[in-house]
Amino acid sequence: MTYNIKEIASMAGVSKSTASRVISGNGYASPEARARVLEVVEQLQYKPNAVARAMVAKRTNNIGVIVFRERQPIVSHPLYGKLIDAILDAAERLGYSVLLKTDREMSVRSADYMLERRVDGLILISRLRKNVVDHVKKFNLPYLMVNGSTDDPDVIHLVSNDEEGGEKAAVYLHGLGHRRFFILAGPQEHRSHHLRLDGFKQGLRRLGVPDSDLAVVLSPESSFEQGYRLMTERFDAFVVGGYSVLFTTNDMLALGAMKVLLERSVRIPEQAAVMGFDDIDMAAAYSPSLTTVKVDTDRMGQDAVSMLDRLIHQEAGLPGKNEFESEIQIRQST
Repeated sequence: MTYNIKEIASMAGVSKSTASRVISGNGYASPEARARVLEVVEQLQYKPNAVARAMVAKRTNNIGVIVFRERQPIVSHPLYGKLIDAILDAAERLGYSVLLKTDREMSVRSADYMLERRVDGLILISRLRKNVVDHVKKFNLPYLMVNGSTDDPDVIHLVSNDEEGGEKAAVYLHGLGHRRFFILAGPQEHRSHHLRLDGFKQGLRRLGVPDSDLAVVLSPESSFEQGYRLMTERFDAFVVGGYSVLFTTNDMLALGAMKVLLERSVRIPEQAAVMGFDDIDMAAAYSPSLTTVKVDTDRMGQDAVSMLDRLIHQEAGLPGKNEFESEIQIRQST
């Protein structure tokens, strides 16, 4: 037999509101009233359903995750896929269900979709336009950004320290004796690719490497296919220019370019070293395995859910900008 809160309250000899406060764990109830309600709950093995709990607590225990990315892949992207896995794992541990949506147009429609489903909070991933942030703020819904930046001091955002990672890569490669650097850089309108390139170039300048010893090829995409295409087109320039190392601003570009070098019998790392950025799973599985700069997507995703949970519970004093240090993963390609 199914019982409701009104019947539980009657059996315990308390008001419906008192029974609701005891069952939800929110609000005051005298020790005597609490004991009577819990005794009835135990006797009847009463379990409130999710809808009832949401009505009592004014929460759904759902959080929304929106990935803003113009180009596919999105969920199957080797970096965003790992980030989403970490978010799902952390949300489950905290008792949240996750509604996931992708938005290639970077519009407010995805945010409206989540608002209509009464999510308790939002995680906004990647680059997004200011109008989206402004739209979400109007509804006083807890939210934060991951792998994207904003000048708005009120927005909590979690990012990898990509500029520092780029500089670490430059120092590492320079330390191996490389002096002429060939670079494939992903879309510069994207925060990560822009900062990684800047950090790499700044690191080399501090080491006294002139800009004339750098060749930078800008790519409109950051895919394996694009890395393969660009390296095919620039192979002669790479060889004639005497470049001893290839650095790319993500692993997919590096792996695509490496395929070209291997197909043309370039020995890696003896004749040319290769280094990427992200540390996707394929980086370790490739042969030769790829040296790269690791982005800690696991911790970033877990901390995003933890911080959103604190926002939902109205905790104050959370830091606005949360940067995650990157580490070099040394493998066969260098």
